[in-house]
Amino acid sequence: MPARSIVTARQQRLGAELRKLRERAGLTAREAARTAGIAESKVSMTEAGRVGVSAERVRHLASQYACDDAALVEALVAMATERGRGWWDEYRGRVPNGYLDLAELEVHSAHLTTFESMYIPGLLQTEDQIRAMFAGSVPQLSEEELATRVQFRLRRQEVLAGLRYEALIHEAALRIRAADRKVAREQLLWLLERSELPNVTMRVVPFDVDGFASVVAPATYAGGPVPRLDTVVVDNQHGSAFLDAEAQLARYREALRKVEAAALGVVQTRELIHRLVQDL
Repeated sequence: MPARSIVTARQQRLGAELRKLRERAGLTAREAARTAGIAESKVSMTEAGRVGVSAERVRHLASQYACDDAALVEALVAMATERGRGWWDEYRGRVPNGYLDLAELEVHSAHLTTFESMYIPGLLQTEDQIRAMFAGSVPQLSEEELATRVQFRLRRQEVLAGLRYEALIHEAALRIRAADRKVAREQLLWLLERSELPNVTMRVVPFDVDGFASVVAPATYAGGPVPRLDTVVVDNQHGSAFLDAEAQLARYREALRKVEAAALGVVQTRELIHRLVQDL
Protein backbone atom coordinates (compact mmCIF):
# COMPACT_ATOMS: atom_id res chain seq x y z
CA MET A 1 0.00 0.00 0.00
CA PRO A 2 1.55 3.34 -1.04
CA ALA A 3 2.12 6.03 1.55
CA ARG A 4 -0.48 8.79 1.76
CA SER A 5 0.48 12.12 0.24
CA ILE A 6 -1.83 13.94 2.67
CA VAL A 7 -2.30 12.79 6.26
CA THR A 8 -5.35 14.15 8.06
CA ALA A 9 -5.47 14.91 11.77
CA ARG A 10 -7.81 11.95 12.27
CA GLN A 11 -5.40 9.57 10.55
CA GLN A 12 -2.56 10.95 12.65
CA ARG A 13 -4.64 10.42 15.78
CA LEU A 14 -5.25 6.76 14.98
CA GLY A 15 -1.53 6.21 14.50
CA ALA A 16 -0.71 8.13 17.67
CA GLU A 17 -3.10 6.00 19.72
CA LEU A 18 -1.52 2.81 18.41
CA ARG A 19 1.88 4.24 19.33
CA LYS A 20 0.66 5.05 22.86
CA LEU A 21 -0.58 1.47 23.29
CA ARG A 22 2.79 0.13 22.14
CA GLU A 23 4.72 2.41 24.47
CA ARG A 24 2.49 1.50 27.42
CA ALA A 25 3.34 -2.13 26.68
CA GLY A 26 7.02 -1.24 26.89
CA LEU A 27 7.76 -2.36 23.34
CA THR A 28 9.98 -0.70 20.78
CA ALA A 29 8.82 -0.36 17.17
CA ARG A 30 11.25 -3.14 16.25
CA GLU A 31 9.87 -5.48 18.90
CA ALA A 32 6.29 -4.72 17.88
CA ALA A 33 7.13 -5.40 14.24
CA ARG A 34 8.73 -8.73 15.11
CA THR A 35 5.69 -9.73 17.17
CA ALA A 36 3.25 -8.72 14.43
CA GLY A 37 5.37 -10.30 11.69
CA ILE A 38 5.72 -7.08 9.68
CA ALA A 39 8.54 -4.72 8.80
CA GLU A 40 9.59 -2.13 11.38
CA SER A 41 9.05 0.57 8.76
CA LYS A 42 5.41 -0.57 8.49
CA VAL A 43 4.90 0.00 12.20
CA SER A 44 6.49 3.44 12.02
CA MET A 45 4.48 4.45 8.95
CA THR A 46 1.26 3.23 10.55
CA GLU A 47 1.93 5.18 13.74
CA ALA A 48 2.62 8.30 11.68
CA GLY A 49 -0.67 7.85 9.83
CA ARG A 50 1.18 7.53 6.53
CA VAL A 51 -0.42 4.18 5.67
CA GLY A 52 -3.75 2.60 6.50
CA VAL A 53 -4.29 -0.33 8.83
CA SER A 54 -6.93 -3.06 8.74
CA ALA A 55 -9.39 -3.90 11.50
CA GLU A 56 -7.69 -7.28 11.92
CA ARG A 57 -4.29 -5.63 12.32
CA VAL A 58 -5.62 -3.12 14.89
CA ARG A 59 -7.11 -5.92 16.99
CA HIS A 60 -3.95 -8.02 16.67
CA LEU A 61 -1.71 -5.14 17.75
CA ALA A 62 -4.02 -4.28 20.65
CA SER A 63 -3.83 -7.90 21.78
CA GLN A 64 -0.04 -7.92 21.54
CA TYR A 65 0.03 -4.68 23.53
CA ALA A 66 -2.13 -6.27 26.25
CA CYS A 67 -4.84 -3.64 25.83
CA ASP A 68 -7.99 -4.90 27.57
CA ASP A 69 -10.07 -1.77 26.90
CA ALA A 70 -12.55 -3.28 24.45
CA ALA A 71 -14.40 -0.01 23.86
CA LEU A 72 -11.17 1.77 22.93
CA VAL A 73 -10.10 -1.02 20.59
CA GLU A 74 -13.44 -0.99 18.78
CA ALA A 75 -13.28 2.80 18.47
CA LEU A 76 -9.83 2.48 16.89
CA VAL A 77 -11.13 -0.23 14.56
CA ALA A 78 -13.94 2.11 13.49
CA MET A 79 -11.40 4.84 12.73
CA ALA A 80 -9.24 2.41 10.75
CA THR A 81 -12.08 1.10 8.60
CA GLU A 82 -13.77 4.38 7.66
CA ARG A 83 -14.42 4.50 3.95
CA GLY A 84 -15.61 7.18 1.60
CA ARG A 85 -15.05 10.91 1.49
CA GLY A 86 -16.63 13.40 3.85
CA TRP A 87 -18.32 16.55 2.55
CA TRP A 88 -15.25 18.55 3.61
CA ASP A 89 -13.10 16.77 1.02
CA GLU A 90 -14.91 18.79 -1.65
CA TYR A 91 -13.04 21.80 -0.30
CA ARG A 92 -9.55 20.29 -0.28
CA GLY A 93 -7.17 22.75 -1.90
CA ARG A 94 -9.73 25.54 -1.55
CA VAL A 95 -9.51 26.13 2.21
CA PRO A 96 -6.64 25.47 4.65
CA ASN A 97 -6.25 21.80 5.62
CA GLY A 98 -6.84 22.70 9.27
CA TYR A 99 -10.41 23.67 8.38
CA LEU A 100 -10.96 20.22 6.91
CA ASP A 101 -9.53 18.52 9.99
CA LEU A 102 -11.82 20.56 12.23
CA ALA A 103 -14.93 19.70 10.21
CA GLU A 104 -14.01 16.00 10.29
CA LEU A 105 -13.44 16.13 14.04
CA GLU A 106 -16.82 17.77 14.62
CA VAL A 107 -18.67 15.19 12.53
CA HIS A 108 -17.13 12.31 14.48
CA SER A 109 -17.53 13.87 17.93
CA ALA A 110 -20.03 12.63 20.50
CA HIS A 111 -20.37 16.14 21.95
CA LEU A 112 -18.70 19.54 21.76
CA THR A 113 -18.05 22.19 24.39
CA THR A 114 -16.61 25.48 23.21
CA PHE A 115 -15.51 28.62 25.01
CA GLU A 116 -15.05 31.91 23.18
CA SER A 117 -14.01 35.20 24.75
CA MET A 118 -13.77 37.52 21.73
CA TYR A 119 -15.82 35.98 18.94
CA ILE A 120 -19.17 34.29 18.48
CA PRO A 121 -18.49 30.54 18.07
CA GLY A 122 -18.24 29.62 14.40
CA LEU A 123 -21.04 27.06 14.62
CA LEU A 124 -23.38 29.82 15.81
CA GLN A 125 -22.49 32.65 13.44
CA THR A 126 -24.90 34.10 10.89
CA GLU A 127 -23.85 34.26 7.25
CA ASP A 128 -23.30 38.03 7.48
CA GLN A 129 -21.25 37.61 10.64
CA ILE A 130 -19.09 34.96 8.99
CA ARG A 131 -18.53 37.16 5.96
CA ALA A 132 -17.54 40.11 8.16
CA MET A 133 -15.11 37.95 10.14
CA PHE A 134 -13.34 36.66 7.04
CA ALA A 135 -13.40 40.06 5.33
CA GLY A 136 -11.02 41.27 8.02
CA SER A 137 -8.46 38.54 7.32
CA VAL A 138 -4.82 39.50 6.81
CA PRO A 139 -3.75 39.13 4.07
CA GLN A 140 -7.07 40.07 2.48
CA LEU A 141 -8.97 37.25 0.80
CA SER A 142 -10.14 37.41 -2.80
CA GLU A 143 -13.89 37.45 -3.42
CA GLU A 144 -13.76 33.79 -4.44
CA GLU A 145 -11.79 32.80 -1.33
CA LEU A 146 -14.16 34.78 0.87
CA ALA A 147 -17.23 33.15 -0.64
CA THR A 148 -15.71 29.67 -0.28
CA ARG A 149 -14.85 30.13 3.39
CA VAL A 150 -18.30 31.49 4.17
CA GLN A 151 -19.88 28.51 2.45
CA PHE A 152 -17.57 26.09 4.25
CA ARG A 153 -18.42 27.45 7.70
CA LEU A 154 -22.14 27.29 6.93
CA ARG A 155 -21.71 23.64 5.93
CA ARG A 156 -19.95 22.97 9.23
CA GLN A 157 -23.00 24.24 11.09
CA GLU A 158 -25.05 21.31 9.79
CA VAL A 159 -23.45 19.22 12.53
CA LEU A 160 -25.78 20.94 15.01
CA ALA A 161 -28.68 18.94 13.58
CA GLY A 162 -28.09 16.31 16.24
CA LEU A 163 -24.79 16.86 18.04
CA ARG A 164 -24.91 17.76 21.75
CA TYR A 165 -23.34 21.21 21.85
CA GLU A 166 -22.49 23.51 24.76
CA ALA A 167 -21.41 27.08 24.01
CA LEU A 168 -19.75 29.16 26.72
CA ILE A 169 -19.43 32.73 25.49
CA HIS A 170 -17.96 35.74 27.25
CA GLU A 171 -20.11 38.86 27.18
CA ALA A 172 -17.31 40.66 25.33
CA ALA A 173 -17.88 38.43 22.30
CA LEU A 174 -21.55 39.43 22.25
CA ARG A 175 -20.71 43.13 22.28
CA ILE A 176 -17.90 43.22 19.72
CA ARG A 177 -19.30 44.23 16.32
CA ALA A 178 -17.72 42.42 13.41
CA ALA A 179 -19.74 44.68 11.08
CA ASP A 180 -22.56 47.15 11.81
CA ARG A 181 -25.49 47.30 14.24
CA LYS A 182 -27.82 45.46 11.88
CA VAL A 183 -25.48 42.48 11.58
CA ALA A 184 -24.85 42.54 15.34
CA ARG A 185 -28.58 42.56 16.11
CA GLU A 186 -29.33 39.73 13.69
CA GLN A 187 -26.48 37.73 15.21
CA LEU A 188 -27.87 38.10 18.73
CA LEU A 189 -31.35 37.13 17.57
CA TRP A 190 -29.87 34.07 15.87
CA LEU A 191 -28.18 33.09 19.12
CA LEU A 192 -31.54 33.26 20.88
CA GLU A 193 -33.09 31.04 18.22
CA ARG A 194 -30.24 28.53 18.34
CA SER A 195 -30.41 28.42 22.14
CA GLU A 196 -33.88 26.89 21.87
CA LEU A 197 -32.60 23.77 20.15
CA PRO A 198 -32.93 20.78 22.50
CA ASN A 199 -29.33 19.68 21.90
CA VAL A 200 -27.77 23.15 22.34
CA THR A 201 -26.87 24.72 25.69
CA MET A 202 -25.76 28.34 25.66
CA ARG A 203 -24.37 30.19 28.67
CA VAL A 204 -22.70 33.59 28.93
CA VAL A 205 -19.90 34.65 31.24
CA PRO A 206 -20.83 38.23 32.19
CA PHE A 207 -18.43 41.12 32.71
CA ASP A 208 -19.71 41.35 36.28
CA VAL A 209 -18.01 38.24 37.61
CA ASP A 210 -15.00 38.16 39.91
CA GLY A 211 -11.79 36.18 39.52
CA PHE A 212 -12.23 35.16 35.90
CA ALA A 213 -9.03 36.55 34.33
CA SER A 214 -6.86 34.00 32.49
CA VAL A 215 -9.01 31.02 33.42
CA VAL A 216 -8.59 29.46 29.99
CA ALA A 217 -7.84 30.48 26.44
CA PRO A 218 -10.62 29.99 23.86
CA ALA A 219 -10.89 26.32 23.04
CA THR A 220 -13.21 23.56 21.88
CA TYR A 221 -13.41 20.27 23.73
CA ALA A 222 -14.54 17.46 21.43
CA GLY A 223 -15.74 14.29 23.11
CA GLY A 224 -14.74 11.08 21.38
CA PRO A 225 -16.54 7.71 21.38
CA VAL A 226 -14.49 6.93 24.52
CA PRO A 227 -12.82 9.49 26.84
CA ARG A 228 -9.33 8.39 25.70
CA LEU A 229 -10.19 9.75 22.25
CA ASP A 230 -11.28 13.21 23.38
CA THR A 231 -9.58 16.16 21.66
CA VAL A 232 -9.02 19.81 22.52
CA VAL A 233 -8.78 22.33 19.68
CA VAL A 234 -7.08 25.66 20.35
CA ASP A 235 -6.57 28.42 17.82
CA ASN A 236 -3.36 30.34 17.27
CA GLN A 237 -2.01 32.69 14.62
CA HIS A 238 -0.89 29.74 12.50
CA GLY A 239 -4.20 27.85 12.61
CA SER A 240 -5.69 25.25 14.94
CA ALA A 241 -3.75 22.90 17.20
CA PHE A 242 -5.21 19.53 18.18
CA LEU A 243 -4.27 18.40 21.69
CA ASP A 244 -4.84 14.88 22.97
CA ALA A 245 -2.30 14.13 25.71
CA GLU A 246 -4.01 12.96 28.89
CA ALA A 247 -2.54 15.83 30.92
CA GLN A 248 -3.73 18.38 28.36
CA LEU A 249 -7.24 16.94 28.29
CA ALA A 250 -7.42 16.96 32.08
CA ARG A 251 -6.23 20.56 32.20
CA TYR A 252 -8.88 21.77 29.78
CA ARG A 253 -11.65 19.76 31.44
CA GLU A 254 -10.84 21.49 34.71
CA ALA A 255 -10.53 24.91 33.05
CA LEU A 256 -13.91 24.53 31.34
CA ARG A 257 -15.49 23.52 34.65
CA LYS A 258 -14.28 26.86 36.03
CA VAL A 259 -15.78 28.69 33.07
CA GLU A 260 -19.08 26.90 33.63
CA ALA A 261 -19.00 27.89 37.30
CA ALA A 262 -18.62 31.55 36.31
CA ALA A 263 -21.30 31.49 33.60
CA LEU A 264 -24.90 32.55 33.95
CA GLY A 265 -27.67 29.97 33.80
CA VAL A 266 -29.52 29.28 30.57
CA VAL A 267 -32.48 31.54 31.42
CA GLN A 268 -30.26 34.37 32.67
CA THR A 269 -28.19 34.07 29.50
CA ARG A 270 -31.24 34.54 27.31
CA GLU A 271 -32.30 37.54 29.39
CA LEU A 272 -28.87 39.14 28.95
CA ILE A 273 -28.92 38.60 25.19
CA HIS A 274 -32.43 40.09 25.02
CA ARG A 275 -31.16 43.21 26.79
CA LEU A 276 -28.26 43.52 24.36
CA VAL A 277 -30.69 43.26 21.43
CA GLN A 278 -32.76 46.08 22.89
CA ASP A 279 -29.63 48.25 23.27
CA LEU A 280 -29.05 47.94 19.53
